[in-house]
Amino acid sequence: MKYVLFYTPAEDVMEKAPLHFPAHQSRIGQFHDRGDILMVGTFGDPVNQGSMAIFPTRESAEAFVAGDPFVLEGVVRSYEIREWDEVLT
Repeated sequence: MKYVLFYTPAEDVMEKAPLHFPAHQSRIGQFHDRGDILMVGTFGDPVNQGSMAIFPTRESAEAFVAGDPFVLEGVVRSYEIREWDEVLT
């Protein structure tokens, strides 16, 4: 089982994201170095479609969100964590 985090961007994402991207990217790197994030990226139209990340555990997804500058600074309007039953490994 994996856990997928979906971010819905805030209305002013294009104004806020550049300000907080370095700290957000650093957090991604820290989680990746520990193996606590497997994949992350935006959809084709990130302003309207948002982004997602895949985590090995719900705990790692929740920990990421709890301290992510994009969440704390309102770059994302909302988020959702879903269980994902990966078929191919």
